[in-house]
Amino acid sequence: MEAAKEHHLMQSTTTIIALIAIRNRRNACFPHSSTSLGAMAKDYPGPANFYQLESRRQRLTWILAISSLCAIFYVIGAWQNSSIPKSNHSNISKVRCDDISDSTALSKNSLHGATSLQSNANLDFNAHHQLDLKNTSPSMENFQPCAMNFSEYTPCEDRTRGRRFERAMLVYRERHCPTKDELIRCLIPAPPGYKKPFKWPQSRDYAWYHNIPHKKLSVEKAVQNWIQVEGDRFLFPGGGTMFPEGADAYIDDINELIPLTDGSIRTAIDTGCGVASWGAYLLKKSVLTMSFAPRDTHEAQVQFALERGVPAMIGVMASMRIPYPARSFDMAHCSRCLIPWQAHEGLYLLEVDRVLRPGGFWILSGPPIHWKKYYRGWERTQEDLKQEQDAIEEVATHICWKKVIEKEDLSIWQKPINHNECINSRKVYQTPHICKNGNADAAWYKKMETCITPLPETSKDVDVAGGELRKWPERAFAVPPRISMGTIPGITAEKFEEDNKMWKERVAYYKKLAPTLSRGRYRNVMDMNANIGGFAAAIDKYQVWVMNVVPVNSDQDTLGVIYERGFIGTYQDWCEAFSTYPRTYDFIHADGVFSTYQERCDITYILLEMDRILRPEGTVLFRDTVEVLVKIQTLIRGMRWDSKMMDHESGPFNPEKILIAVKSYWTGQATK
Repeated sequence: MEAAKEHHLMQSTTTIIALIAIRNRRNACFPHSSTSLGAMAKDYPGPANFYQLESRRQRLTWILAISSLCAIFYVIGAWQNSSIPKSNHSNISKVRCDDISDSTALSKNSLHGATSLQSNANLDFNAHHQLDLKNTSPSMENFQPCAMNFSEYTPCEDRTRGRRFERAMLVYRERHCPTKDELIRCLIPAPPGYKKPFKWPQSRDYAWYHNIPHKKLSVEKAVQNWIQVEGDRFLFPGGGTMFPEGADAYIDDINELIPLTDGSIRTAIDTGCGVASWGAYLLKKSVLTMSFAPRDTHEAQVQFALERGVPAMIGVMASMRIPYPARSFDMAHCSRCLIPWQAHEGLYLLEVDRVLRPGGFWILSGPPIHWKKYYRGWERTQEDLKQEQDAIEEVATHICWKKVIEKEDLSIWQKPINHNECINSRKVYQTPHICKNGNADAAWYKKMETCITPLPETSKDVDVAGGELRKWPERAFAVPPRISMGTIPGITAEKFEEDNKMWKERVAYYKKLAPTLSRGRYRNVMDMNANIGGFAAAIDKYQVWVMNVVPVNSDQDTLGVIYERGFIGTYQDWCEAFSTYPRTYDFIHADGVFSTYQERCDITYILLEMDRILRPEGTVLFRDTVEVLVKIQTLIRGMRWDSKMMDHESGPFNPEKILIAVKSYWTGQATK
């Protein structure tokens, strides 16, 4: 094949040289410029046509020659850049601190140095735990492993740092990120014996013990069937505090009261989620749940959820808004989540009301519901529990919710589809009032308020505020109401359709770069700059779920659009750490993230954060300019990632390129 291409190249080159030689011989016979030919045409009317014809032939010869050269070099360039990474298996299973070469300063010149778009690195996207970690390039910094006590480090939810803050309203459990002098510049180690997690759907029921070596929950929640230890693995029977017989039966009870299977309920939030069995089993009904719980005395409950392949975040309802826009969720759930819903003038119910979409449901089980049956086990008096339930009922009525039903252990309320009647009811209920100012979607370090978040105005009492949503799965590709109503500047229905088409083409190209994307290799996916959720929509068919992140400094707040499409996500400032445990994502997509942040903070720490949350042998796909990707590639070599630069899906002449990288497998050493 290569010999044939070289022969063809030689023939083409010979032809062009012959054409140029003919042109030179003609110039010797007719050594006149095009200007002199025009003059001769005036002076000698007869021969003018001959000279003009000859001039045209010369120009045509040059055009053909240059066009041929361009075509030949385009073919050569495309051929050279068409290769796809092949696997490369090395032999290493663990890394000790003393096995890694001493770090060296990262020079400014190395960040701006030229690099080939087709590096010699070979990538392997299949898990095998045997990638070579050594790289002795003198121009890069070799990042050392952190001590083993950092194995489950969550920078912004660090318990030691949290003790500096007040305990009132659980402020100490909220996000409190490290200052610049507290940032660590090392790699978070996986625990000894770490294994690739089980594939979905098996991961819903099993996890390796050594990946999350904590037995505390299996002891504390033994009778509730949260989690059990079976040899070298955990088993998740699907139980919960209020559903020890299993989440399936509990969900069936809910389904008898409200519709869970007709596509009208797609997004849900589970506050105080435990190990997220409720969200895990709801996936069978195509309901996507954001499981939400603090880092508290129940060790690693959110980490267990993510290890199972279930969406989850570390978070707490305290004094700040939870990081989601208004009108996000079709359903909210609390099963003995221990949140004092009636406290602080109903502050926490008002926050649920903010994120619940018009017509959405709130489900409560556990104290104080069905208190006549459970009050002895809850070790509380009947009077105390009755008073708490009455207070919750009163708050719900004042914020215009209607009680759908209370049956045995379940109580369900529904938010109105608009606020026409609610506004009129303020003549009866003085508090809480309707919020008058502020952005209802603002939720990044924004204090909760004791007022009702207003819904968009409607002209008719039967209209759904903000626009009615299509049922799932049509919702994923239907034009979201926020776009059709023109509330997102610059994004029209036409641009929405174009974005869907673009991401369909991009994901088809991604499958060529990382074939395992469509083969069940990945489950937990993050899009660091999700825009309107086109990437998530394009890969939804591959049995993955996507944490769609909208950076808080984005030109447009599009997270509400993503939720209207039936996907989930959160706000984030990438100059800070993400609210999750280490090793909780299989695949990270970073589209233009570093161009956005390189002037705002040190991108080294963004990459170290990506290394923290990425599972060993996980994959990252960067899209950015060549200059930015060269900087990234230099840094990630020192993090022992294997990487390769690839062309844009439109071809080699697009200035945007793709850098695809795989995190190496290594583990820390057990402490003595």
